[in-house]
Amino acid sequence: MNLRTAARGFVAFLLSVPALQGNYNWEVTYPFSNVCALRGSTVNIRCTYKYRSGLTVEKEQWYTSIHNEPVDLKDDTDYTGRVDYRCGEPRCGSYSCTGTCTLKIKDLTQSDSAEYKFRITTNKGGAYSGVPGVKLSVTDLQVKVVIPPTRPNRVRLECHSMCHFTRYPTYTWYRDGTQQHHGWFTWFYINSEYRSSCAVQGSKHLPSPSVYAPETPLVGVTPPGVIKEGSSVNLTCTSEANPVAKYTWSKVTTDHPPGHSVQGQQLSFHPIQSSDSGQYLCKAENDLGTKSSSPFSIDVKYGPKHTFVISRPPGEIMEGGSVTLSCSSDANPAADYTWFKDNQPLPWEPRRPYTLDSVRSKDRGTYRCQAENQYGYLGSNSVFIDVLYAPKTPSVSVRPPGEIKEGGSVTLSCSSDANLAADYTWFREHGGSVEELGENYTISNITTELGGNYYCEARNAVGLQNSTLMFLNVTATSSSPSSVPTTVAAGTVAVLLASILLLIFLWKRRKRASRKAHGQGGRPDTGEESPPCPVYDNVSALTNRSASAAQREPIEEQDDLHYASIHISRSKNQEVPCGFAGALVESDHTEQVLYSAINLKRPKAVPDKLM
Repeated sequence: MNLRTAARGFVAFLLSVPALQGNYNWEVTYPFSNVCALRGSTVNIRCTYKYRSGLTVEKEQWYTSIHNEPVDLKDDTDYTGRVDYRCGEPRCGSYSCTGTCTLKIKDLTQSDSAEYKFRITTNKGGAYSGVPGVKLSVTDLQVKVVIPPTRPNRVRLECHSMCHFTRYPTYTWYRDGTQQHHGWFTWFYINSEYRSSCAVQGSKHLPSPSVYAPETPLVGVTPPGVIKEGSSVNLTCTSEANPVAKYTWSKVTTDHPPGHSVQGQQLSFHPIQSSDSGQYLCKAENDLGTKSSSPFSIDVKYGPKHTFVISRPPGEIMEGGSVTLSCSSDANPAADYTWFKDNQPLPWEPRRPYTLDSVRSKDRGTYRCQAENQYGYLGSNSVFIDVLYAPKTPSVSVRPPGEIKEGGSVTLSCSSDANLAADYTWFREHGGSVEELGENYTISNITTELGGNYYCEARNAVGLQNSTLMFLNVTATSSSPSSVPTTVAAGTVAVLLASILLLIFLWKRRKRASRKAHGQGGRPDTGEESPPCPVYDNVSALTNRSASAAQREPIEEQDDLHYASIHISRSKNQEVPCGFAGALVESDHTEQVLYSAINLKRPKAVPDKLM
């Protein structure tokens, strides 16, 4: 089979000289040791064999060296339906027999590239193989791209094969399957969208692979679905192109062209971060052109970050003013917010900022928020809203409470809700300021003149407020309670002294009367009855008269009895003084003891005022 026949029929190219293997008893001759064929074509590999006369060939087979033991190609599943033997009847002479056998393989694939050998088995059990065999190479026609230095907008395409020809065949060029011209090269303009291929003339059905610029790349993501922060994500770019395209990744920014680029068909994130969210471009490029993908968006989902509260205006707020609280957080999807005042939740809407119009003192406190979505939650910082307001109506109190005794001590206290803290000044109604500053005002040794209505004034930088009136009722007294026992004791001593003096006076008077009677012829003092004395019930009558003279206060309660003893010495036959009848125990030359019961009265309570 010559080159021309091969090209027209089977498109097989015989490349080398015949091969002869064997000895004087047998031999196998291969016309060519190397054969090159195009993928999809049909090839014939022929051999001539010789063996000794007298033997009979029982089996003829072709096999490859890919198996350890020779396997007939007709029994090899890789060649089922594609292999056929054409072997002639051997012709025998006096010493040897000669035969031919041709292997036909159609629909060649690149896996058919191998070394093929012929083998005969005789009736005597002998088996003979032609080694080495014929090497078959199956290939495609290849289009080679050559970039000329002087024509940057186009390239030259050349049709090539891995087979080394003794003479070059004629090639035909095709554009999108349509025949263009004959020749071993053609021109291709950069970024053209058609496809070019070549084929051996007359073998259009066996063209080379088409060459073309990259088509629009497609981007895929694995794993598919929602992308969560911290997971592993891969982006893959694919584009049909021949020659094979090279890929470049870049991230698109809003205000700038694509930034830093990464080479490779796959872009990997291990792990992916929230900052990786954005749009990405993939560019595919080969010698025939360049094509970019549509922007591919990555939306990384994550829980709230950087949650914080802002107060406008910050710091202190005057009562009646306005303040706006805003909560913000970096989260995807956007977070909902829960507001807290002094750690108590507020019934505010979940997203909007809040403006407190006409701030009141009750709005003073610590505010914070909590951001939350389905991927997590995070609390914010705390902001203190300090509302400055004038003092509220002060409250006053007095210690001790109730009626106040003259000479005692009293403390007035004033307090008021205010921010800034209030200063206090005390006033007396119709009396002006008492020149006392501070929450407490103490009056020591109070007098009735200091009674009346008092009030305090609370004042700060925002305003002032007066309290209601506090009335001090001061009652007068003649003495203090501690002097009452002393007064009672002094009165008792005075009554006793008056009683004793009265008794002595009466006794002396009785004695003078007795002497006068003796001088006028009366009875001597010899035990006869004495003249009657003035009659008194007891000494108490005297003491009562003395007491009434000393003090004319109403007597309401009787105290205990007090006894006073009076010692009187008398000689025998001495007369008993008047007023002591029945009260003296007489004994000669003995001392007589007289007991007098004195009833004392004391007031039930100390009067408020001595008259």
